[in-house]
Amino acid sequence: MARNDFRRSPPPPRGGKPAKPAPTGFRKFVRRLFVWGTSLALLGLLALTVAVALTAQSLPSFDQIKTTQTEQMIVVRARDGTQLVSLGPSYGKWVGQDQIPQVMKDAMLSTEDKRYYGHIGIDPIGLARSFWVRFQEGRWKQGGSTITQQLARTVFLNNSRSFARKLREGVLALALEWKFSKDQILELYLNKVYFGGGAYGVDSASRKFFGHPATEISLPEAAIIAGLVKAPSNYAPTADAEAAVGRGTVVLGLMAENGKITPAQAKATDLKKIKFAQEAGQNSVRYFTDWALPQLDLLLGDNDQPIEVWTTLDVKLQNAATAAIQNNVPGGAQGALVSMDRDGAVLALVGGTDYVTSNYNRAVNAVRQPGSAWKLFVYLAALEAGYTPNAEVVDEPVTIEGWSPRNSGGGYAGKIDVRTAFAYSKNTVAAQLGQEVGFSAVAGMAKRFGISTPISTVPSMVLGTNEVRLIDMTRAFASISAKGQAVEPYGIVKVTTTDGGVLYQRKNPGGNLLVPAYVASGITDMLQSAVSIGTGKAAQIGRPVAGKTGTTTANKDGWFLGFSSGVTTGVWMGRDDDRPVPGLQGGTAPARAFASYMKVAVSGRPVEKFETDATLPAWQLEPDDQVMMSGSPEDYYYVDEQGNLVNPDRSRDTPLPKGPPDGGLVPVDPPPAAGEDFLNEATGRDRPPPSAPN
Repeated sequence: MARNDFRRSPPPPRGGKPAKPAPTGFRKFVRRLFVWGTSLALLGLLALTVAVALTAQSLPSFDQIKTTQTEQMIVVRARDGTQLVSLGPSYGKWVGQDQIPQVMKDAMLSTEDKRYYGHIGIDPIGLARSFWVRFQEGRWKQGGSTITQQLARTVFLNNSRSFARKLREGVLALALEWKFSKDQILELYLNKVYFGGGAYGVDSASRKFFGHPATEISLPEAAIIAGLVKAPSNYAPTADAEAAVGRGTVVLGLMAENGKITPAQAKATDLKKIKFAQEAGQNSVRYFTDWALPQLDLLLGDNDQPIEVWTTLDVKLQNAATAAIQNNVPGGAQGALVSMDRDGAVLALVGGTDYVTSNYNRAVNAVRQPGSAWKLFVYLAALEAGYTPNAEVVDEPVTIEGWSPRNSGGGYAGKIDVRTAFAYSKNTVAAQLGQEVGFSAVAGMAKRFGISTPISTVPSMVLGTNEVRLIDMTRAFASISAKGQAVEPYGIVKVTTTDGGVLYQRKNPGGNLLVPAYVASGITDMLQSAVSIGTGKAAQIGRPVAGKTGTTTANKDGWFLGFSSGVTTGVWMGRDDDRPVPGLQGGTAPARAFASYMKVAVSGRPVEKFETDATLPAWQLEPDDQVMMSGSPEDYYYVDEQGNLVNPDRSRDTPLPKGPPDGGLVPVDPPPAAGEDFLNEATGRDRPPPSAPN
């Protein structure tokens, strides 16, 4: 029997189901792709988790982020606490989560991140929309950033639109959500996001645009503020109020759409009725801040946190000073004014007729010849040497080392007393007194009273040919008002952090006695006469005033400096190019500006009579004319007839080095009321000395 050659099929598997066909190549590829993709995704998720965890661990604490600012903010306040100016970015007061009005939170979340409480720092829907717009437009147009991402960018990153920056932003956002609660993140965001006009945070924005703190924000104001984040430079009310209102209307619609307000509320809110706060004028005030704020480097050292600087400036008096200069300065000329309280606190400071036009500060930087106002130091030296206001002098022609001074009117009065010679500013008498006491003694007296510019001791110096600064001359007169006690001009009372922490508080150590009481009384007597009967009559204000005029050759400079009721004020007028100003004299426009200002400055102060009847000490001139002072020599500074300044801490037998007998610069520097570094920086002492006048 023949064998069957065909093969049998394998028996079917138990259960009757057919065997699965072998997978095709495509199915193998998909399976492998899924496995590897899942593995890579898990690895990526793991890596992202590790990155986020490490980033969260390295993030600053909540309090550290609160105090971190990208730039320093300086808020300058007047003596009554009103804000004068805010320099740099303004961060306002920190507003806690429970202090922020709910309407402000609702407006911000509706506008910037309506799914805020539902995501983990990144909004997938918003991100997808962002990529779709990027695909359609070919550029990043919609960021899709959550509030958490915006906070990460504000605090840690820049505004670059690169993919790498967006990736870092995402990691930081996840880390922020990991480390902080939603309420904490929202608090940080609302206090740090930029709203335009230099305002960072809702409190700064509320104060800048509406004039009140963030705790008082209303619905329409919240809509305006929330709308600014999209484009602060375009929508800020300081840039375009109409655009701000239009954007606020959009925000109201979004709030209604998200159920935060009703459509009726949105419709009833008229944003056009909002009154935006007017920015305070910063014109002449900036002359003061330009002088005062550089002193912070000395007072605080390195400091980059936001601060508030409490100053001595009186807003009312600053306005009066500005008006006094602008209303009295001759056409084409400039003017400056410095006013100090009895302790040196600068009440007002004007460095020119208009800060916007010219920010050059003539009150503290310009050096000009003071003319006869310099005679203050000549007569101080004479009084210290033994003269009295009633002493007899002779107004007659005089020649000193080939120099023959003339009086303003060209005539001579003959025998007169010292008081009259001073009141009528007799040049010949000043020259004689300067020669008698020594030109170096006059220079030493000027240095003693705070003149920081170089001093030449040629004979003509007695008539004010050395250049000086207005603030230095005002300081000298203020020291006379203080009965001979050194006065240091200052503008900063204290410096605090924005939350009230005190970084600096001024202490008043009291100044050294520069001259004995009888010398201060004698010069005050003569200064009062100069206003009562002399060249300063235009400075009278209906109460005792002591002061002195100053006019330079060809009417190039006009000065008036004086004091009353504890306020000392100095005024200068002239041209920046040093050209003559027709009719300008110290007793005209400067004296009138002084009177105009001082009537306001002393209006709330009691009338004070000057002490001009001091008892003279029991001392006599020695045969060699050396002055022997009464009392303890440690009570004041003094000079001998060669101009040697004797330090109170030294013996009379160890004077400071004296200057050359034939003129030149006198190397005598009494301890300044301000620090040496301050004088160098604030007054420019390191400038090259001017050439001696002919």
